[in-house]
Amino acid sequence: MQRGLVVIDDTDAHRHLLAEAGSFARNGDAELVVLAWTTPKAVEESNDAIEWVEEIERTTFEDTDATTMTRAFARDFSDDVLGDSDIDIEVVITDEDERDDAILSAADRRGCDHVFLVGRKRSPTGKAIFGNVAQRVLLNFDGPVTVVME
Repeated sequence: MQRGLVVIDDTDAHRHLLAEAGSFARNGDAELVVLAWTTPKAVEESNDAIEWVEEIERTTFEDTDATTMTRAFARDFSDDVLGDSDIDIEVVITDEDERDDAILSAADRRGCDHVFLVGRKRSPTGKAIFGNVAQRVLLNFDGPVTVVME
C-alpha cells in the first residue's frame, strides 16, 4: 500500500478502522487520505446557527461553516487516533449524497490503492432494496478494500 483512503465518522468502529489503517501505513511507510462527510443540510443549518449567534453576540465568525468544522473534526479525530505518528495525512471533505461514488471518486483522484471503510450489518433483503455502500465499493474499487463491520 502506497496511499490508503480511510472513510471516517465519529464512532468507535471508525476509530478502530483508522487505527488499523494507521498500522498498515506505518508498516509500509504509506500515506493516508481521511475522507469525512458534511451534507448540504448541515452546511445550511451551520450557517443559520452562526448567523443567529453573530446577531445575538454582535460579532462575526470568520471562515466558520460546516465544511470547516468537519475538516477540523477529521483532523482532530485523526490526530487523536494516530497520535504523533509520522504518517502523512490528507483530509478530504465531501458533501456528495452518493457515498459509494464519493469514495470511489476520492480514491481515484488521490491515487489511493487501498480503501478502508466501516460497513453496516444488513439482511440480504435490506441490501437488495436499499443497496450497500461497502458492497458497491468492494465491487467497483480496483484494489484491496478493508471493511470493519459496525
